[in-house]
Amino acid sequence: MSPRAGKTGPHTLAFVESPVQLLNVLEWAHAHAPGAVLTLVVLAPNDPMTRGQLRRMAELAREEGHTVRWEEARGGPAAPFQTVGGLTGLLRRAGRVVLGDPFSRYVQLLLTITRARHLVVVDDGTATMEFVAQLARGERLVRWHRKGGRPGARDLVFAPVSARARRRLTPGTGRQVEIFSSMPMDETPAGVTLHANDFAWTRFRFGPPRITKGADMVGTSLVETGVVDGERYLDAVRTLAKAHGATRYFAHRRESTDKLHRLAVETGLEIVRPDLPLELIARRGPVGRTILSFPSTVVHTLPLALAGTEVRVAVCDIDPAWLTAHASPRAQGFLSGVTGTARDVTRLQAVTALS
Repeated sequence: MSPRAGKTGPHTLAFVESPVQLLNVLEWAHAHAPGAVLTLVVLAPNDPMTRGQLRRMAELAREEGHTVRWEEARGGPAAPFQTVGGLTGLLRRAGRVVLGDPFSRYVQLLLTITRARHLVVVDDGTATMEFVAQLARGERLVRWHRKGGRPGARDLVFAPVSARARRRLTPGTGRQVEIFSSMPMDETPAGVTLHANDFAWTRFRFGPPRITKGADMVGTSLVETGVVDGERYLDAVRTLAKAHGATRYFAHRRESTDKLHRLAVETGLEIVRPDLPLELIARRGPVGRTILSFPSTVVHTLPLALAGTEVRVAVCDIDPAWLTAHASPRAQGFLSGVTGTARDVTRLQAVTALS
């Protein structure tokens, strides 16, 4: 535990919508704002598992001395107006704003209100890689798994707000933009400051873990986002678990209950729904000597969180045959890039039985 000594620097306001974003705000504060007291605004989603993890992360943030403000931002038709109205004063007073998802329409709207001269973007998973690339190329902000499709009516209506938010995220006179990330960056936007997240707070706060002899598997929401075919995914998990002796499956917070039930029945894996981000779960332990994953954020973050332990992270490539007909044209290249740029991992070939 590291209680804060007092306020230092400009007043910092942080917006988070996921447990990983909140974790990375704490990592940023530990590395770059020691002694600062943050106001953390949780724009609460509706998903029960995500809400549960966010409440646990909020407890950790309070233990660190930060102020947490929980907003039922999606609690009905009037909720967005009430949330934005209630935050306007804080936004106008903040000297620094930290955010976890620049693709979020909520965050983009809030960015149009703030007068902060210092903006910090922390990781929201692998999407950060795409955000940096789009910012460097001056493109509109579109999530990687949606890119290639035609903009919908809501996209067109929101386009002016999104364009203004992108301008706010572009460094300019009197405006500093910082990116705090554990992801590899091929392109650096002009004027943007990059800082590496090495999960120092996580290693300081938790562990080292007790390591078991078996293997654990990390779930992914690629089926839920329409990128990977569900049957192909089930077969891949079954084959990998058998080949590597995996016994536990750590579910992604967005994985459907029906899919997880099928996985438990057809693979024999114990399904674990973590109450914290996997980086903290693994660091606390117990954890398998091998962690199996498909391309995802954890192939970059777990080696950092588990540095100094004997845990091996192994990543299995996504075979192009697993992709759905609705997958973005960029999906295969993006997923290959996530795997290919990961450091300190063992690369496994796509499960050949499915080819």
